[in-house]
Amino acid sequence: MSGEFDEAVNMTATQLERWLDTDESKSVGQSDGGESVGHESGRRIVELLRKKKGELTDDDQAHMRKVVGYVHRHLAQRPEGDVEHTKWRYSLMNWGHDPLED
Repeated sequence: MSGEFDEAVNMTATQLERWLDTDESKSVGQSDGGESVGHESGRRIVELLRKKKGELTDDDQAHMRKVVGYVHRHLAQRPEGDVEHTKWRYSLMNWGHDPLED
């Protein structure tokens, strides 16, 4: 699983942490008034990126599969034109993938 995860998540823990602190990061995603699902996932991904492979739990592996699935589905919905300042890109970045880095 970690190979697919490493392909899907192309941001470092530090890059993702910095991104999650931005207003743009907090402006996207589904939420019930609190933190969005993607933003919460991003914080979890930072933790996963900082763990050693041998420390990953079954729950960690399950979240990694969820991340891979989300990134693959979302990439398939790429909008036309320049995506640099789009909610589509911001959502992907919350999940650890910057499509401009592909």
